[in-house]
Amino acid sequence: MSQNLPALRDQLKAELHASSPNLQKCNQLLVQSKMAMIQLGAYTPSAQTDPNALVVAREILEMGAYHSVRVKDISSFERYIAQLHPYYHDLGSVLPPSPQMYPLIGLNLLRLLSQNRLSDFHTSLETIDPEQLQTNQYIKQAVDLEQFLMEGSYNKVWSTRSTVQGEEFMFFYDILINTIRKEIASCSEKAYDSLPLQDAGTLLFLKNTQELLDFANEQGWKVNPAEQVVYFGADDKDAVEIPQEQIITRTLAYARELERIV
Repeated sequence: MSQNLPALRDQLKAELHASSPNLQKCNQLLVQSKMAMIQLGAYTPSAQTDPNALVVAREILEMGAYHSVRVKDISSFERYIAQLHPYYHDLGSVLPPSPQMYPLIGLNLLRLLSQNRLSDFHTSLETIDPEQLQTNQYIKQAVDLEQFLMEGSYNKVWSTRSTVQGEEFMFFYDILINTIRKEIASCSEKAYDSLPLQDAGTLLFLKNTQELLDFANEQGWKVNPAEQVVYFGADDKDAVEIPQEQIITRTLAYARELERIV
């Protein structure tokens, strides 16, 4: 195996775990690493590739996945997870276990939940050792969150915030909370004409009035600070008036005509 790849791996690891990592430099190191992986045949792994090169390549791809989350590039993260799949599953009997395997699989499950991709979530679960579903903290966290979502227990999803560890996990957790918040907002618009500000803030898991005001502005809601009320209804100019009296009159006329015909 070329000594270039382990050296690039070590440089990338040092930079990514620095107290103030240079994410642009990390990206440059990732590009150089991928070029070295292609030369070694480790970018598209197989059982015939040098196992030592595969282990180093796997580490680089894992760091690439974490880097993608830190720069908020979800599409790139998804690609890294797809590239890691053969290392974790097809070559699982050839390579030694990776300590980052389940944290990254759990992180990907959280991503799927945050994107409301439940079908893909369950497909991913099928590739995981059943024992890990309840014993591995990273996998169980995602499984529990999905169960809370299915129950509609959004308060339980919110209460798990204190247990979420790591910058990358918090990134997808916050996206999940925002997805839930928008779902609650949509239901609230249909169920209520208005709500007290405090009740609306509690319902939407917003920490303070300013967060509620910002969210209300995004949703196009009206807020009356004097009354401490948020109004969900549309402006009068946007409302469509239903001619109830005309509809009732016409319906009765149709009914009389049908009676006469019969």
